[in-house]
Amino acid sequence: MGQVRPRRRFPKFCFERMSGEFEMSLMGELRFFLGLRIKQGLEGTFVHQAKYTRDILKKFNMGDSKPMTTPMSTNTALDADEDGEAVDQKEFRGMIGSLLYLTATRPDIQFTASPRTSHRQAVKRIFRYLKFTPELGLWYSSGSSLSLTGFSDADHAGCRIDRKSTSGTCQLLGISLVSWSCRKQASVALSTTQAKYVAAASCCSQLLWMKATLSDFGLRFGRIPFRVDSTSAISVAKNPVLHSRTKHIDVRFHFLRDHYEKGDIDLIHVVSANQLADIFTKPLEFDAFTRLRGEVEGVDNALIKGEIESQWSGLIALLV
Repeated sequence: MGQVRPRRRFPKFCFERMSGEFEMSLMGELRFFLGLRIKQGLEGTFVHQAKYTRDILKKFNMGDSKPMTTPMSTNTALDADEDGEAVDQKEFRGMIGSLLYLTATRPDIQFTASPRTSHRQAVKRIFRYLKFTPELGLWYSSGSSLSLTGFSDADHAGCRIDRKSTSGTCQLLGISLVSWSCRKQASVALSTTQAKYVAAASCCSQLLWMKATLSDFGLRFGRIPFRVDSTSAISVAKNPVLHSRTKHIDVRFHFLRDHYEKGDIDLIHVVSANQLADIFTKPLEFDAFTRLRGEVEGVDNALIKGEIESQWSGLIALLV
């Protein structure tokens, strides 16, 4: 590779080397990319999709809708609603597809989405929440450490149709969210312990992949802190003797115990109120939702540093 240039000359050095191999042009600092707006400063980088959010609000005639403070009500319980009135499937799928692309920078709407009127109303509420918070995004602080941390949680039997649980996981590099997931588990969990153990296994797999990837950049990690709010799930991972209580858990999920014994991860109990992954598993009350959203997205840091340019003061006034 040759001698590495000083840091301030590295972009030019990199461009010269790359242009010698590929046809390319230097267009300056990255500001927009595939609907994402990137603001770079000395204190960090802020990524958001405010323009895209406004575009889809206009596309689906939600621009004048009443704003909502959360994407879902805690009283919402969606099911097949076979007796409900059918809606336009093309429009409904378009709305869902638009929201899926928006989750690239909006993990706060990750846990939402044969459509019926009740389903369309639930989706409309998400759009009304976006009307309330169009400028939110992800904040990556330049002062953040390079320590890797994982959180996992599960909502046992949350699906009213098949009673499968929902896993929520997130991984942070320092205080910055770099990976997250919200998905329904493949099989029905017979207990809360099993549901949370399966979610923890999924999070562990992602952490190990990230650890291996970051090692290619010269970063080394010891036991990765991994926070779970279920003491019973932690006990299953640490104690291989609990056979009578763990026979029903598929053997493929026990690699969590294996990697704990190898020293790859360190299972740490966290109280439910501080479980960041809780925002990916079920609807939450406004106070809990906004607190976790601020910690996950780094919104509070962005506000303090003046990185969100919008009518935030006006939005806060709506809550008072």
